[in-house]
Amino acid sequence: MTDGTRPEEPLADIPGHSTRDAVVVGGGLAGITAALALADAGVRVTLLEGRPRLGGLAFSFQRGDLTVDNGQHVYLRCCTAYRWFLDRIEGTALAPLQERLDVPVLDVARPEGRRLGRLRRDPLPVPLHLGRSLASYPHLSLAERAKAGRAALALKGLDLADPSLDTQDFGSWLTAHGQSARAVEALWDLVGVATLNAVAGDASLGLAAMVFKTGLLSDPGAADIGWAHVPLGELHDRLARKALDSAGVRTEVRTRVTSISTDENGRWSVQVPGETLDADTVVLAVPQREAHDLLPAGALDAPERLLDIGTAPILNVHVVYDRKVLSTPFFAALGTPVQWVFDRTQASGLREGQYLALSQSAARDEIDAPVAELRERYLPELGRLLPRARGAEVKDFFVTRERTATFAPTPGVGRLRPGARTKSPGLYLAGAWTATGWPATMESAVRSGVSAADAALSALGRPRDHLLDVEEAA
Repeated sequence: MTDGTRPEEPLADIPGHSTRDAVVVGGGLAGITAALALADAGVRVTLLEGRPRLGGLAFSFQRGDLTVDNGQHVYLRCCTAYRWFLDRIEGTALAPLQERLDVPVLDVARPEGRRLGRLRRDPLPVPLHLGRSLASYPHLSLAERAKAGRAALALKGLDLADPSLDTQDFGSWLTAHGQSARAVEALWDLVGVATLNAVAGDASLGLAAMVFKTGLLSDPGAADIGWAHVPLGELHDRLARKALDSAGVRTEVRTRVTSISTDENGRWSVQVPGETLDADTVVLAVPQREAHDLLPAGALDAPERLLDIGTAPILNVHVVYDRKVLSTPFFAALGTPVQWVFDRTQASGLREGQYLALSQSAARDEIDAPVAELRERYLPELGRLLPRARGAEVKDFFVTRERTATFAPTPGVGRLRPGARTKSPGLYLAGAWTATGWPATMESAVRSGVSAADAALSALGRPRDHLLDVEEAA
């Protein structure tokens, strides 16, 4: 991850090179990535984060003896940028991928009772890799399975570069391609809600097509699932900070930027309480509304568009039982409000019993519900799904709420998402909400950081070879 100079020979000491300064505002995945990529090219970087820790909306906190992730985050084998990020911070072994896609799907709404199905792949080329799984999927009728296969092939044929896809909603497209309400629930939304944070009817066809084409219809192993087997803070805060320190990045937390501006020479001034930082380059890696408030006049043609990018919530329900009630690492559910359930026992440090985390996307109707109401709703549902939970004692029940977890992937959002470059020389944007082509995922955040750093290094005339691996993979 260098430009070919020796570590003891900084670029400023090489003829033809001078030290450049960059300030990265925001310490989420986008900001960390941009800071590392800039520092690896010899730029002197300061990273500013208003919170007391790094990681953005993928973080951990303590609750008694438990180390709790604010929400369950997963990635796929096709998330090449996030995999690069894990490798860059030396965290790959702590967030392994499945050897092969295998998702248990429990349905408790059938008259015959609880039924288990699986979505998994075979070692065959696309689309045959999912053929056997779809053909035997018990949660759809034979006719629904056949129609789902035809819809998948039609989806594979869509051109993701076609801007008209962004103006349509995925639900209407599915209906037009013969998908029943049951097929949408048991297949398309099962995957789509978790990745898009929206049901099919509320999601841009362009983003949905990107998810399914890339994840399920590009490479046989593209949808293999990975997740952190340690607290997210171990990856996105501790290891990330270690990597930043090793790269020479000055990292300041609890430091909120109040304004940014340029002088008559085009140098940037970044104001924080008690200090002004001067820089050649600034990367704004903050949420869209915060970016809007910090942008100088003229930086974007229509800055108000940032305020038109909606947000969508995610609710996470955390339950600690006195005994083991789930024997698999995770499962998805049908016929119940429960969406995805993960076993977080080992990662949290729990020594007795079992800790389950329920990830509830597109949770607009529940995000502000009282804890007592959520407890009354979800504990009986877990009992329906997991027979061993019915006689278990609940040792703890709590919720975490991310009211603005992602940008809303609504039809038309594509034209609102800006690229990394602004009209102000030396100022760049990063964040999962920018124009990465991906929905609001960890992958999108890392890609945005790479794009911002690449644009900045190009303008500074600095080496960019170290970005080729991630850019080619992306």
